[in-house]
Amino acid sequence: MEGLIKDIRYGVRALRASTGFAVVAIVAIALGIGANTAIFSVVHTILLRSLPFHNPASLVMVWEKFPATSEHNVVSPANYLDWKRDNRVFGDMAVILDFLAANLTGSGEPEELLSAAVSPNFFQLIGVQPMMGRTFLPEEAVRRDRAALLSHKLWRRRFASDPGIVGKSLRLNGEPTRVIGVLPPDFEWNNRKTDLWTMYLLDPQVDYRSKSGRYMSVVARLKPNVTLKQAQAELSTIARRLEQQYPSFNKNWGVNLVPLHEQTVGAVRPALMVLLAAVGFVLLIACVNVANLLLARGAARQREMAVRAALGAGRRRLVRQLLTESVILAVAGGTLGLLLAQWGVDALVMLAPRSIPRLAEIGMDRTVFAFTALVSVATGILFGLVPAVEVSRSNLNDALKEGGRSSTGDARRERLRSLLVVSEIALALVLLIGAGLMIRSFGRLAAVKPGFNTDQVLTMRVQLASAKYSQDPAVIAFFNEAVDRISRLPGVRSAGAINYLPFTGLASATGFNVVGRPKPAPGEEPTTGVRVVHPNYFRAMGIPLLRGREFSERDTKQSPRVLIISQSLARQFFADEDPIGKKLIIEWGEDIPDEIVGVVGDVLHDGLDTRPEPVIYWPEARMPYQFMALVVRTAGDPKSAASAVIKEIHSMDPDQPVSDVRGMNEVVAASMSRQRFNMLLLGIFAMVALALAAVGIYGVMAYGVTQRTHEIGIRIALGAGRAEVMRMVVTRGIILALGGIALGLGASFALARLMKSLLFGITATDPATYAALSSVLVLIALGACSIPALRATRVDPMVALRYE
Repeated sequence: MEGLIKDIRYGVRALRASTGFAVVAIVAIALGIGANTAIFSVVHTILLRSLPFHNPASLVMVWEKFPATSEHNVVSPANYLDWKRDNRVFGDMAVILDFLAANLTGSGEPEELLSAAVSPNFFQLIGVQPMMGRTFLPEEAVRRDRAALLSHKLWRRRFASDPGIVGKSLRLNGEPTRVIGVLPPDFEWNNRKTDLWTMYLLDPQVDYRSKSGRYMSVVARLKPNVTLKQAQAELSTIARRLEQQYPSFNKNWGVNLVPLHEQTVGAVRPALMVLLAAVGFVLLIACVNVANLLLARGAARQREMAVRAALGAGRRRLVRQLLTESVILAVAGGTLGLLLAQWGVDALVMLAPRSIPRLAEIGMDRTVFAFTALVSVATGILFGLVPAVEVSRSNLNDALKEGGRSSTGDARRERLRSLLVVSEIALALVLLIGAGLMIRSFGRLAAVKPGFNTDQVLTMRVQLASAKYSQDPAVIAFFNEAVDRISRLPGVRSAGAINYLPFTGLASATGFNVVGRPKPAPGEEPTTGVRVVHPNYFRAMGIPLLRGREFSERDTKQSPRVLIISQSLARQFFADEDPIGKKLIIEWGEDIPDEIVGVVGDVLHDGLDTRPEPVIYWPEARMPYQFMALVVRTAGDPKSAASAVIKEIHSMDPDQPVSDVRGMNEVVAASMSRQRFNMLLLGIFAMVALALAAVGIYGVMAYGVTQRTHEIGIRIALGAGRAEVMRMVVTRGIILALGGIALGLGASFALARLMKSLLFGITATDPATYAALSSVLVLIALGACSIPALRATRVDPMVALRYE
């Protein structure tokens, strides 16, 4: 320990004597460690840290699956009740309806709250206790008591952290509802910022198969010592029995169990792994640069090491001293990196899309600090070991000679420095290609036409939840009047409404068959998306009418049943005939045909990276929804019309909230937020890597010119021209760059599969991207070695040949 303390003191003094070298090395290390710490804090929180529930490893989501369409389909209430009754692998099961909304009125401005309805046992099942009050009681559900749990955020924002909120009554959807508790601040479910939780109870006596379809999420807890595989096998057995028992409802439907942690974070895992690999490459490049600096510094310290060896210091002692200095540099860089990481984490949270799970939990904790400490020490050993061993191998006699040189040692170090530069060029190219692929992918995604005109379109959501809108005629009258009033506002060109706005993640679908054709066997029916729209919706969104007519005010509940289909449905099922006048039977409760009166263009409802799917549109009067998204096309900036539109809604009903007011361009941009975030981060890391690689090339070439000053002087004295000298230096730099590019291209091809799932419209081995970025790196290398080359051409032979 005493020897180590002496080494540390000596190392600190040595680094103080070389302030410039120390600052450059510490900054390079800080960049690498800071980036790694920031990204690791995200990976640790999202992927590695357990969910904040009791024994989260035993929690699973239970989905229905229909192989032809979805592996994660919502669940039928009837099937859920049978699973719960017949299974022997779950300790308990609960249902969640988590895409609901509730209108809060009576105190302050009316507000639409994101809400969820759950089984009374839901919170006990996942192991969450409220911060205040209690959770639901089964008898409350039986009595149909109106009780609610508030999120911590809503309690603070709307109720000013009122300590007496429990027991108070709120007016939700026009009905008094008692607050029974406030949930803890870290509670979040399914990455939804849910404001309010209410009860939902299924009645085992109801025949849900004839009354409803599939619409619930299900969570279950595995019994002790039951594996996921065992649970999957048993539920699949139950599903096969239900398929035989109810073939018209369950034909080809199965069950899919997904661990809750995987369900929560699985979608972001590939991107986070790529980002973690990217910052790892940045750190390796920083290590290579510092190793090169240490090799150059070691050449200048040969005499010092030789003197220490002559005084009795063994080779191991010299290596330990040099490694101690390297670790000191790394620890200093790690400390600065922690500060950069804290800033980086704050920036990441601010820039990250809200759809990233567990975003609010991301921060620096003891695990992150321990990771940084470990990486700092490992980094110091990594970049310090090779230079330390190399310096310790110096020839004692040559090093102690006045002005002596060791040609063998110099050549060996030069080869080692060149090898390090080749490796950092290779690493930089891998990052550049990754960033280039992401940029090109994002460009392709942004260029996709969604099927409607997003410019100058304002959207907002209105949910009619109070008792006065409990009947269909009242709902239809409200939205008809709202669209009519909005259409007459100054600056408004047209207005319409739809139940599920594109790009919001909400949708409904069902099976159908064409009248006059053989009815498909159960479980083999074609499927289609279903949307309910106001007659003016297509005009307001700019969706082209390709054939037939749009809906009109004449399409009421009493008129003949009509529908409009999308182009993809027409192409798929009426390729050789005119679909107008044909009839479809939609499997939605009533076995009554609807006549096709129009065909409209395809819309990418689920995102720009999806394919257009068959969709039918019903007029609002066919199946009124109590919630609709209003769509307003304006003559100018859509946001400028928002206040006037909201004022019209409030003039119709002062207690009616309006929510999610956004331009359609914002809605589409939000759907690309993850891709934009990944592209931005990977691009930043690639630029840092490119800068470090350029510095590395410059350092090696500059050092080489310094070492070869004597040789260059002789060449010039013997008649070599400046162009020849410059060519000699530049050629060597380009050879190093080409070697690194060849290695980097091979590594990029090998790692291409990691990028595959993140790309759109481009392959992970896109030749144009690889060629363009390789050329860029050659140009950067050419620029980096041009300065040392120009300096070489200015060598004065008389000075170079002077006796040293």
